[in-house]
Order: sequence, then C-alpha cells, then structure tokens
Amino acid sequence: MSDTEENPLEETEEYGEIEMQEEDDEEEEYPNFEGLENMQQELKEVNTLAWIESPEEEEEEEEGEEEGREFGEEAEAEDGEEGEVEIREEEEEDRKGKEEGEEEGEGEERVEEHEEEEAGKGEEVVEGLGKEAVKDQALEADEEASETQEESTVEPEEITTSMISLERFMQTDSQTVLSETSLNSGSESKHSLQSELLETFELPRSPGSQLEFLDLDVTTSGEPLISFPERQPSGELDQRPQDELEEEEGRDLEPERGDLEQEKRERRKEKRVSCISEKSEKESQPKARITKASLVSTATEDVLFQSRESANTYPLTMTWSFGWNSTLPVYYIRENQRVLLYASGHTGVIYNVLKNNQHHLQGHPNIISCLCISEDRRWVATADKGPDCLIIIWDSFTGIPVHTIFDSCPEDNGIRAMAITRDAKYLATISDAEIQKVCIWKWTLAAETPACTLDLPKEYGFQNYLIFNPTNNKELVSNSKTQAIYYTWYPEGGILAHSAPVLTEKTFNKLVGKFSQSVFHLNLTQILSATMEGKLVVWDIYRPPPSASSSMGFPHIKPCKLVHLQKEGITVLTTVDSYIVTGDIRGNIKFYDHTLSIVNWYSHFKLSCIRSLSFSKTPAAPPAENTNYPPDCTLKSDHFVVRNFIIGTSDASVYHLTVDGTKLEKLFVEPRDAICAISCHPYQPLIAIGSFCGIIKVWDYEQKKYLFSRVFEKGLGVQSLTYNPEGALLGAGFTEGTVYIFDAMSLESAISEPFRYSRSSVTHISFSHDSQYMATADVSFTVAVYVVRVKHGQRVWEYLARLRSHRKSIRSVLFGVHLDSNEPRLLSLGRDRLLIEYNLLKSYKDHLAVLDIHRTDQGSYPTCMVWYPPLTKELFLLICNSGYKVKLFNSATKMCRKTLLGPVYGSPIEQIQILPVKSTLELQKRYMVFINRDKVGLQILPVDGNPHKTSALICHPNGVASMALSYDGCYAFTAGGQDRSVVQWEINLSALEAAVSLGGEDLTPFYGLVSGGREGKFYRELEDYFYYSQLRSQGIDTMETRKVSEHICLSELPFVMRAIGFYPSEGKIEDMFNEIRFSEYVDTGKLIDKINLPDFFKVYLNHRPPFGNTMSGIQQSFDILGFTNSKGEKAIRREDFLNLLQTKGEHMTEEEMTDCFATLFGLNPEGWKSEPAASSVKGSEICLEEELPDEITAEIFTTEILGLTVSQDSRQDPRIIEAEQSF
Repeated sequence: MSDTEENPLEETEEYGEIEMQEEDDEEEEYPNFEGLENMQQELKEVNTLAWIESPEEEEEEEEGEEEGREFGEEAEAEDGEEGEVEIREEEEEDRKGKEEGEEEGEGEERVEEHEEEEAGKGEEVVEGLGKEAVKDQALEADEEASETQEESTVEPEEITTSMISLERFMQTDSQTVLSETSLNSGSESKHSLQSELLETFELPRSPGSQLEFLDLDVTTSGEPLISFPERQPSGELDQRPQDELEEEEGRDLEPERGDLEQEKRERRKEKRVSCISEKSEKESQPKARITKASLVSTATEDVLFQSRESANTYPLTMTWSFGWNSTLPVYYIRENQRVLLYASGHTGVIYNVLKNNQHHLQGHPNIISCLCISEDRRWVATADKGPDCLIIIWDSFTGIPVHTIFDSCPEDNGIRAMAITRDAKYLATISDAEIQKVCIWKWTLAAETPACTLDLPKEYGFQNYLIFNPTNNKELVSNSKTQAIYYTWYPEGGILAHSAPVLTEKTFNKLVGKFSQSVFHLNLTQILSATMEGKLVVWDIYRPPPSASSSMGFPHIKPCKLVHLQKEGITVLTTVDSYIVTGDIRGNIKFYDHTLSIVNWYSHFKLSCIRSLSFSKTPAAPPAENTNYPPDCTLKSDHFVVRNFIIGTSDASVYHLTVDGTKLEKLFVEPRDAICAISCHPYQPLIAIGSFCGIIKVWDYEQKKYLFSRVFEKGLGVQSLTYNPEGALLGAGFTEGTVYIFDAMSLESAISEPFRYSRSSVTHISFSHDSQYMATADVSFTVAVYVVRVKHGQRVWEYLARLRSHRKSIRSVLFGVHLDSNEPRLLSLGRDRLLIEYNLLKSYKDHLAVLDIHRTDQGSYPTCMVWYPPLTKELFLLICNSGYKVKLFNSATKMCRKTLLGPVYGSPIEQIQILPVKSTLELQKRYMVFINRDKVGLQILPVDGNPHKTSALICHPNGVASMALSYDGCYAFTAGGQDRSVVQWEINLSALEAAVSLGGEDLTPFYGLVSGGREGKFYRELEDYFYYSQLRSQGIDTMETRKVSEHICLSELPFVMRAIGFYPSEGKIEDMFNEIRFSEYVDTGKLIDKINLPDFFKVYLNHRPPFGNTMSGIQQSFDILGFTNSKGEKAIRREDFLNLLQTKGEHMTEEEMTDCFATLFGLNPEGWKSEPAASSVKGSEICLEEELPDEITAEIFTTEILGLTVSQDSRQDPRIIEAEQSF
C-alpha cells in the first residue's frame, strides 16, 4: 500500500501550511473584489445562508466547465430542476454585477476584517486539536466554493452540478461551522451528494426546521473530520465526510486529490480568494440559527463534569454505580483529571477520579459485553449480549450517544468482541452466536447495515479478541484460544477475506498454549499472538503487490516463529510508542522493543493477574533535571520514558502508574465476585455491601466515599447483611452457614465466636424492634432464632432454637409487634404457600414454638411480605405472589382482606420495602419500593390496582439480588448479584405523582385495562351481564314488578365473573366475598351483601389473571398429573380424570360433576342450574363413558370439553378465549 493510502492526511496537512501562506500573499497583490455585492444581493433575495464563492479567471472557468460536463451529463435527468435554478441565478448575478461593481473598495475592508475575525474564531474552536488541519479544510472549502461558481454554466445542452461547500455556515460567539463536500462520479455517491445539495438550498428557507448543521470536530491534525448531528434519536450523522463518500463508492481518490492540489496551488498564485463580509453574512443568516449549536461539535474535554443542576424528570435516576466488571478493560481517557472509562453492569461509567464524579452511559438493555475507544479518546463504543442487543457509539466529551445500531444481531446473541479504527471511522464486531459473524460498520455514515460480513466456521473456536491495524483500516486480527485469524477488507467489493492457518504443537515441535490477545507488530509486516504459556507466536503477513493479478490471491499470514518470552502466562498484549507491552498472570508488566528484547519491567508491585493496560493519550515528557524516570535494562541504562498508564487486575483493582518516579496509586478496589448483600444504616448515610469474595465494604453514599472494610478468609462469602434498628450492630450471614454479628462502625466481631448452627447459606437476617432477638433463614428451609442474655452485667448474644418449618425456600423472615403489648412477634413466609407465626415467649433452648400456620394462596406462590403502613384502622400484612397480585391479610386473623393487581413489569415482585418518611407530616402519604427479576420500581400507596401509580426501570438485566433504602427515603440501592455492581437511585416522588394525575381519576385509569376501554365491546357486554344478573336473581319468567337497582347481590358475583371469561376457584370466590363483606366493617360495623357496577369492575380487574387464561397453565397441570401416551403427549385417562375431580383440590360431588358436564355438553340449554324447570336432561342420566374420550390431553380438555378456542400468537403464550367472545 502506498504512503498516501496509509497516511491520507499527512499530505493535506503540508498543503494546508503552503496554501495559507499563499493566500495571505495573494490578498496583498490582488485587491479584486468584483462580484462581492452581487452575491450579497442574491443571497438576500433567495433568503439563504451565506456561502463563500470567488470568481476565477477564464482559464479556470473553462476547466471547471469540462469537469462539470462529465458529472452533469449523468446528473442531468435527476437535477434538471436544480440546474435551471442555478442558471437563472447566474443570469441574475451577471446583470446585477455591473450595477454594483462600484462598491468593491468598501467590500475589501470588510473582507479583511472578516478574515481576521474568522481566523481567530477558528483557532478557538480547535484549541490545539489540529489547527493546521482546520486551516487546510477551510482553504479547500474556499477553493471548492469558488470552483463551483465557475463551473456553473448557462448552456442548455449541458447542465452541470457541483457541490457547494458551506464554510462558516453558522457563526456564534464560540464556534464556526465548517462543512466539507466533494465531487464524486459514482452513482451511489452522486445520489447522496445531490440529496445533500438539495438540503443545502432548502434548509435556509425553513428557519423552523429541526435539522441543524454542526462543526466538523477536529481532534488531531492527521485525522479525518467527522461531523455529527445535535439531537437525532439514533445518533445519525448529518453530513458525510469526503473520504467516507469516496470509500463508499469503493474508489481511492487520494492520489488524484494530490494532483488536483498541485494544480490548484499554481492557479491560486494568479487569483484572489474572495469571501463575504461578516456584516453581510450575519444579515443573511436566519436568527433562529444563531441560537442553536450542537453539544457534540462545540464540546471540549472539560464539559462532561462541569457542575450543572438539572431537575430530575424521572421517578428514579441513577446517581452512582458501585463496582465494575473486571473482565472488561478499563480505559484511560484523560490524564489531567484522571478520567477513566469502564463498564458496570449494563452501564458505561466515565469516572473522574480527582473530582470523584461519575457520568453514566445508559441505554443498553443487557449487560455490556465489550467496549472500545478511539485513539484520541473521543469516541466510545459499547455493545451487549442478549435480547434486543445494541451497539452504541458515544461522545466521551458530552456523554451523548451519537449513533445506535439496533439490528446488529438478529438472533439476539449479542457482541463478543469489538474494535474501532485509530481514526474512529470504522467499527468491527464479532457476534456471540454459535456461528460467529464478523461485521464492519461505517458508523460515521449512519449505516444501519454492515459494510461487509463474514461467517466464521465453528472449528475456529469462539473469537474473543479483535483489533485493527493501527496504520491500515483495512486489516484486522482476531483470536480465540486456539485460532488466530487475519482479515483484509476490500470496501469496493464488500469483501472481507481472511487467513486462518492451523497451528498445532507439531508446527514448532513445542507446546504453544492457549491464545490470549494479538497485535500488529511495530514493523507492520508481522502479527504477534500471546499465549498462556508465556510465548509469542510471530506471524508473517504476505501481501501481494498491487500490480499482481487476482490469481495471486488475498493477503495471508503464516506462522514464522515461536518466541518463549517469559515463564508466566501472558494475559495482556499491546503496543505503545516504540514498545511492545505484556501483562501476565503474576501481575508483572514488561516492555520490549521491536526485536522483542526486554527494555524494562515492573514486578515489585505484587499485583494480581493483569486484565487490562491503558496508556495516556498524552506523550511522556522528555527527561529533564526535575524528572526521575527509571533507567532501562539496556547496557546504556537510558531513561525509560513511557506514558503513564492505568492497570486493571483480576481482583477488580484499578491502579495508576506514574512512570516519572515510579509511583503506583490504587484508585479503587471493588468486589470481584457476586454481590447479593446490601443494607443501609437506620440513621446515617452509610451502606454496607457484601460479596461472595468475602469482603464487606462500608460507604458514605452521600459523599461517595469509601470508609472501611473487612476481608474474610477464603470460603466465607457474604450472603446477607442487616443493621439492627439502633444502628450499632450489623448481622451477616455467609454462604457456608456461619452467622456473624459485627460492630457497625468498625466491623469488629461483637460475639466471641460466630454462630455455626446452619448447614447451608444464610439468606435472610432480621432483628426485632428492640434488638432482643435476631432471626435467620437458610437454604435448608430452616428458621433459627438468637436472643440477647445478660451475663455478668454484659449483653451477650446466644443461640435459642431452630426449626425446619417449611418444605420449600423461605421468602421472608419478618419481626413485628403484638398489638396488645410491646413484645416482638416473628413470622416466616415460604414458597410452600405457608405463613407461619412463631411463639417466642414459649420458645426455649432448642425448641422454637409455632403459634399458627395459614395458607396464603392456591395456585400462585408468595414471593415476599412486609408490614403495611397504618393508612387505615386495620393492621395488614402485605404479601406479593407470583401471579402479580398484592394481598392484604389481617395481621391478627390472617384473613385475606383484599386482593389487588400489583405492578406488572415482566416478572412478579420479589422484594418490597416501605419508603421511610422524613417527617410525621408525610405519614398519610406513603410509597413502596419493589424489585422484580431485573427492575426496580415505585408504587404509590394505598394499592388499588391503578397501573399509573407504579413506575419501574431496568436496573440489573441479569437479575436483582437484593434492595435497600436510605434512612431518609431519598435513595434506593439495588445489588446486581453476578454483575458485581450496586446502583444508587435517587427517588423523585413528584415525578411519579405527576404521572398519576395524568392518568385520570376514579375509574378512568381502569378502563384502559380492558380491550376497547369504556366504549369497547367487552365493557358493554359486562354491563349487559351485570343487569341480566339482576333479572336472573328476581326470576327470568316472573310476572311481578321488577325492582330497579344499581346493585346485584353477592351470590350472583361468581356467575357474572364466569360469564365474562374469568373462572375463579371456590377459594378465590370466598376471598371476593370477604373483601366485599368486610369492606366497611371497621368503620361502620356492618357487613355488605351487594355490589354496584364500578366496584364489581374493580374486583374483576384485581382478581382476574393479569394476562388472561393461557394454554401453558393447563398444559402444566397435565404435565404433572398425566402420563405420556403413544403420541408423545401428556394425557390423563378418563377414569383418573373423573377420580381427580372428585377427590383432589376443591373436589366436586358426583352430582355437581355430572351437572357440570351436562351443561358443557349442551344438555342444559339455560346453563348450569339456571332454572330447575329448564333442565331437559338430568345429570345422572349422562353416560360420561360415551361423552368423554379414553385419553384426555390438554388440548382436548380445552377445546372439546370446555368449548374454548385457543388464540395462537407466536410472540407470547397462546391465550384461551371464549368461543363466542374476542376479548
């Protein structure tokens, strides 16, 4: 590849210096401003923004006409209308140019002032990020604009089309907008350029348009210019860079561009570059444009962490993330403020170490699986694995997502490896599917599909590392544990060729080991692959010459040699400046030169396994008198000068190494294993975090400051943590069954020896209100109680008793207070649907007495419980179940008093806590915080089934382990378990209240829960059934006067429920009756025996299944009760089916059963026991052996016996609907 191709912008930078100097000379020699006022007048008439055009000499005009014909002939059909507009504008310009030529001298003064101001403002925009490149681009824009003026012609046969470069398109006090376009003869680029041209002319005519042109943000003088939109939903680019358009067509025009530059410089010596005065430009700009500026294009490095106060518009807002994913790298973004980038769960975190601030890159629905960053540290790319996986490119200066790729993996497997080119123009990804797919994305073009793809065979193994050639965007290398692959990309044909030579132990007759990472050698002709045996495999790259025929094949690699570099396995391999750098499993960091000779190493830090090394983008300062660089290990003992760098280790530690003086600073240490235990102090801003790795850390969550910690011996993983009500003690349960009680302020043990009475992981710990008792629950379904005794004048914790009271996992252990005394009471709730209360007063050593046992559910199982706040006169226990229901039980009688629809966000509630109040004035307005499988949410109390009273968002996509609330109710904390993170959420109750008010009052929010709302078919049928029930209760054929009423008696409630498609069990019907009967008993002492339509509607919505009747529920029952028949289906024999109906569950009598079948088979036309005289066939006369098949499957039972239809929907579980209804 030629030098021009490898470094396409080096030549541009050199030309930029020459052109700027020549332009200054020309301004002194050629004071020619003819046509300036003509252009100004024309711009005013068409109401467009000013652009820079300069009249050329006649020779250049002829050349421009020839070039224009070549492109104009192709674009004539499409751009006819646009060409006519240009012709008319040119004629108008010629006519007016003669009349206004006298004002040249005045225009010259304005031009000179304008150029001086523009030069100063241009330097302010870049601020050292490549001024020469900006000057070069500005001159090219001037020149192309002037050529555009000359190339336009009035000849009717040939209509030429040229691209207009908008320089200084929008000018404000702090920026100048630069836009660059170029000519391209390809059809695809032609269309895109023509569309941009049309937008250029049409945009100024609509000042209210939402589209905005942005600055081309220049990072370095040798890097391409990339422009981004300000606010577009998917981060799509507003304009395409010139080099991107050329590569999209598949033509490398850089050599031609160099020739054109030479000719342009010669012509520029004989012409004067004119521009529009600042006054004219400001007059022609719409005022609406002046106030709008892109956050991305105008941002600087220090923008992200500037102090700014913004009102939270969401009920829950992430404010801090504790922990990080140590399997992914940590990147060094900026050195002046120690700004780092790392992943925590499904969030990217930009962390300012000196300011102790975090900015969160939120948007991924799954755990981030890989991330990378451009060489200039400006553009960050993150990707995830799982359903609806995304690839997002962020601007690290502002934290704004500039582009999102939604359909990168249609199979929802996600991304396993990712790399970005040195100039940030291209992104390469490798999917996580069984058949991995390599994709290259032209993300700067806002492309939604990859530029090329390649499917990798299974025998290559799972490729988990990918990197671009730093000097050639068309070359990549990836590796799995067993295979390295070299890729060559041909944009013109959309081809991604690869070379994957097989490497075995026989290749070098030595053990190679498993590959870890690969890089391109500094000499650019070789590739290095590191192995876990401390060796480097050197691959030679064979590139056929450009003039070679296609028979020579694609570039490929061959194994050249195996270098035994060191004893320790190499985990990190990278390059920086002139060094090849390795990190190994022993924590050593070694630097080699291009010959693989050792130059320096760091081994005395005693670090754990190195996971990532990231060097500062700021080059190291040269040695001086005040520097203290270490000597290298060469014979010369020169100063070892290298950039400062960040070290990430396998134990989740992050260090900063200052090479000058060899200063190692530990930035932070986070848990390296799952976090399942968190607890907040009852009256201080402290949170304790426990991990399976055996560490407990205490943080001040207001100051975001780590306070103290304690590390336990190997094998002791922290499973549960709880502060006692006084905040003096911290109870901890461990994975192997040990129970500790610590001093809350020092984490010193408050007991002489830990309790070791449990044989399995302790999942729950709870203290009584007076801290006299402590109860624990473990995985073995056992509840243990510990009590405080006074011995020798000291309070001592002792073991009291334990009991295996449940036969399935224990979901909650809860202390309370007896109503008639201040004595504590203890309850436990299990997945076996049992609510058990223990008698602490009658319990003694090794005997835990049980007070009572109650069953909470029939089909669903309970998930958690909490004491309901005293919003009513009656004291309740709030219990959530797997059916998305919230049940209120009387605390004394354990009667189910209410069943309500809980939050429905993909999975049932798993934990709940009542939000603490800051003052007694807030006691009548309470809130509940809950978590389900992957979300955290808020619920306004009292619970009534109103869906607008809840709000939730994803907090940990792979599962939430636990939750805690701050003592003042301002923050909620969630632990992510295996993602090793804890997230702090700020609670904004006013935002949730606003959502409720928008949802409507009375029954308005509930109408939306049924199909069609209040005016829909379903609600109309419900009304008909309700009023028909009134007639039925008074007798269908009665001749007496009808009593008009708004109520129906309770005995009719189950019939109406079944008529509208809800089939409650007898137990659920009893719960409905109790809910209605005792609804006013506490206030009036009276029982209710009737219900009106609005209350009936609410009862129906709160008790019905949230997703309707599904086939999976019936099939699950047949899977448990049935056998596998000859067809492989689960079925129940007819005799067993009838026996089960009469003996199990809510069993039926024989008469009830036969009456039901008579109705189902259509033998009772008026319905089951609707009118005794209407029954044409008695149940006892039905022969069930003839009506029922020998084997009954779930489908036969649903469709043939019950007479229901199954609505098939591939996106969700098939719903069961009534044959004559469609709700």
